[in-house]
Amino acid sequence: MTAPDVSVIVCTHDRPAYLGACLDSLAAQHAPAGTFEVIVVDSASPPAGAAAIAALAERHGARRLAAPRPGLSLARNLGAHAARGRWLAYIDDDATADPSWIAAIIAAGRGEPEPAAIGGRILPRFEAPLPAWWPPELIGVLTVLTHDQAGTVGVDLPRGIEPYGANFIVRADALAAIGLFPEGLGRIGGRLLSNEESLVLRRLSDAGGRIAYDPAIVVAHSIQAERLRPAWLLRRQFWQGVSAARLRALLGERRRAWSEAPRRLAAGLTFGPLLLLARESPRHVAHRARAAYSWGFLRGLVAGG
Repeated sequence: MTAPDVSVIVCTHDRPAYLGACLDSLAAQHAPAGTFEVIVVDSASPPAGAAAIAALAERHGARRLAAPRPGLSLARNLGAHAARGRWLAYIDDDATADPSWIAAIIAAGRGEPEPAAIGGRILPRFEAPLPAWWPPELIGVLTVLTHDQAGTVGVDLPRGIEPYGANFIVRADALAAIGLFPEGLGRIGGRLLSNEESLVLRRLSDAGGRIAYDPAIVVAHSIQAERLRPAWLLRRQFWQGVSAARLRALLGERRRAWSEAPRRLAAGLTFGPLLLLARESPRHVAHRARAAYSWGFLRGLVAGG
C-alpha cells in the first residue's frame, strides 16, 4: 500500500460531538484519494465516550487507537508511531479543517529549504461572545492565531507567531529524531499544562530545522463558553506559569529560570492580593492573570520543573 503524504492525527477525550464535526471536515477535503489518512487517538475516554468515538472513527474510515491513560503528549506520540505519512498533521478535536487544508499542507511542505514543522491560521469560532474585559494580549491562550503573512519563525515573522497545537504540522522523521512530544508537558487530565509544542519547536530549531508558517493552512477552532470566564483564565495562566518553568528545566535552562524568579516573585506579591477578589469577577483581571502566572512559574520552579 502506498504511504499517504499526510497522516492527520486527532487526539480526543470524551468529546464525540466535537470529534464528529472535525472528522466531517476531513471527509470534505479537496484532496485526491490516498493523499492522507486519519488516525483518531482516544485519550482514555470513559466507556460511553469511547464507544461513541469508536463508532465515529469507523464511520469515517479512520484508524482508532486507545491510549492507556490520559495525556495529550502521550496520545500524540501514539499517533506518530502509528502514522504512515511523511507529514504528521495534528488538529484539535474541537477544530474543523478548511476544505483546502490538506492541499495547503502539501504545498507548504515543498518549500525551500524543506521545513521541519509548519503552522497555519487558527480562526476562532466563539460559542459565546468574547467578553469586553478579556485582555487583548491574552487572546492567544484561547488558541487563536490570525496572522496573515507567510514566513519563517525567528527570521521574518513577528515574535509569538509560530505553530500552535490546534494546527500543528511536523515532518515525521524530524519529530522522531528529537524524541517526539515530551510526556511531562501537555494536557494531562484536569491539569492545563502546555508548552509541549514549544519544546518540540525549540528542539527542531536547535537541530537546524526550519519552522514555517503559512496562512493558507486554516482551521476553525471552537472556543467553549466555559473558557470565557475569569476563573478559567486565571487557572489557565497559573498552569501556563508552571509549564514555562517545566519547559526551562527540560531545555537545561534551570539557572536562567531561577534568575527570573525575583521578577516573578515581585509580580506575585504586588498583584497577588487581587486574587482575593471573587474568582468570577472581571475586575483587574489582567493584573490577576499576571499574578496567577507568576505563582505558577514559582511553583513549577520550586517543584523542579
